[in-house]
Amino acid sequence: MLLDLRTIYLAGALTCVILGLVQLSAYATGRFERWPLWWGLSNILIGLGLIGVGLRGIIPDIVSIPLANTVSWIGYLLILFGVRSFAGRPARLPLYLLAVAAAALPLFLWNEPDGFVKRVVLVAVLVMACDMLLVREGLLLWRRERLASGAILAALFAPTVVLFAIRGYLAAIGQLGTELFPANDANQWVAATGTAFLLLRGSALLLLAAERNRNTLVAIAQHDPLTGAMNRSGLERAMARIATDAGKRPGRLTLLLIDIDHFKSLNDTHGHAAGDRILQLFAEAARSELRASDVLARHGGDEFVALLPHMSTRDAVRVANRIRSAFGRALADRDGVTLQPTLSIGVAEGNAASNELEALLEQADKALYRSKRLGRDRVQVQIRALAR
Repeated sequence: MLLDLRTIYLAGALTCVILGLVQLSAYATGRFERWPLWWGLSNILIGLGLIGVGLRGIIPDIVSIPLANTVSWIGYLLILFGVRSFAGRPARLPLYLLAVAAAALPLFLWNEPDGFVKRVVLVAVLVMACDMLLVREGLLLWRRERLASGAILAALFAPTVVLFAIRGYLAAIGQLGTELFPANDANQWVAATGTAFLLLRGSALLLLAAERNRNTLVAIAQHDPLTGAMNRSGLERAMARIATDAGKRPGRLTLLLIDIDHFKSLNDTHGHAAGDRILQLFAEAARSELRASDVLARHGGDEFVALLPHMSTRDAVRVANRIRSAFGRALADRDGVTLQPTLSIGVAEGNAASNELEALLEQADKALYRSKRLGRDRVQVQIRALAR
């Protein structure tokens, strides 16, 4: 049973316009940056272009052929512009203007019916190039921000690269004929499938925004706003994640319990603003000495916890001393602090798969207390490790 392409184009156009209006409404709330504006405009322009294409033979050719295709192409480019804007990548407006001109000039020159094949090949090549760039952007978002919707976006744009390649090839070898709506043509399925992907991809763009917002809320809920280190909730989740990973790769887990010496005296002498800056300096110094797989969390007040997966006690002591040195250097570069705080650190080691945060903290606290009792500004190890 043949597909009524004219109806499909017009129905797809209406859906694109509605989706575009929804995205513009989201932008109008003022809660987002400008990317919903570009996505909304892109859907509206693609919808208007599809209306023009769907009315081919009913409205003047100058509107339904070069103008409609150019409007659709600008809408396509705005999808790329919007995704790059969402990712915080540079705009490069001259390149977009050049891409518009590269499509518009030939389309207006090949406005006659005998230019159908050349128009189809041109549009296929342009859309393929744009879709390949969008696949790349989606994969970059997946890798850099861990957005699963970036991979979904790439997966939705990749098939149309193939679809338009097929359409361009069929046009080039004369298999598409010279009419947009042939009376009997199985290749209508290619165009129909491409229209369906347009609608699916509009939803994927919204999914990107929803996932990033969700990740942002999770990050806020699990991190200390002053230092950027994890809070207690984040620490517990990190511990559970380490334990889960240890089920696949068994190993040890070392915990550092770190206390900033004389912090209360510093707060009383220099004020809470100076104390806050000391906490920030410590967090920056600690992160500079920790691995990407390590976890830094604020345990409360001036106490911090560092989780070091797959690290021996001996290596953890080295890391702890490097943190002490880095903190000392950061303080030396800061003027106006007469009382220079130091770090007392307790070290405990256990089984990464045990997920016994409280037990590890208790062991490390004993070592920390011993460090304080021995004069502060030192690292102490709790010899008795957890049972494995």
